[in-house]
Amino acid sequence: MRTLPDKAFDIAIVDPPYGAACDLYNGSSRFSGNGWNNKIWGEKVQNWNVNQMPGPDYFVELSRVAKHRIIWGGNYFPLPPSSAWLVWDKMQREFSLADGELAWTSFNSATRIFSFSRAQAMQSHGKNKFHPTAKPVELYKWIIKNYCKPGWRIIDTHAGSASSLIAAYEFGLDYVGCELDPDYYKAACERVEKHKAQMRLFAPGFDQ
Repeated sequence: MRTLPDKAFDIAIVDPPYGAACDLYNGSSRFSGNGWNNKIWGEKVQNWNVNQMPGPDYFVELSRVAKHRIIWGGNYFPLPPSSAWLVWDKMQREFSLADGELAWTSFNSATRIFSFSRAQAMQSHGKNKFHPTAKPVELYKWIIKNYCKPGWRIIDTHAGSASSLIAAYEFGLDYVGCELDPDYYKAACERVEKHKAQMRLFAPGFDQ
């Protein structure tokens, strides 16, 4: 981001590593049928919390390059107070995992809730889910519909499974996604291109 000019993007919608969620997946047999292998689930997951959570410099740069910001896991980071938190309600209570996830935003508005169950999220990803903390495209479409304007340029610094980029593509918005892990990057690019092909097939003439 240091190479980018000030306010190069209208909004950053990011999902950096946070908390201890990934530790729950490490070595779990629950996901053995999804094709996730030890290369993805090994040392990266074990060291997620210590080595991959972004430090203060990341948030300074993010604020500089993006006019607006939505940061998932914002409750784990030292961010300024916000009145406009986003809540992803996973619609399942008394479960071993959290009832939902929180996103900090730079907007001056009210807190809003997006209700989308774990079952719906799993169905959205299908059998090809390849990222441990992938969020559904429907969540990002809801965000873009409610917090973005036509013509906006979006950056996602932790693209992961590229759900945010697929949503941006569907809305015809310019986007930049960054991903350090080569396996996730390759799989995300393939997912985006497959989605583009499907959009062209079912909506002839659609090509942003």
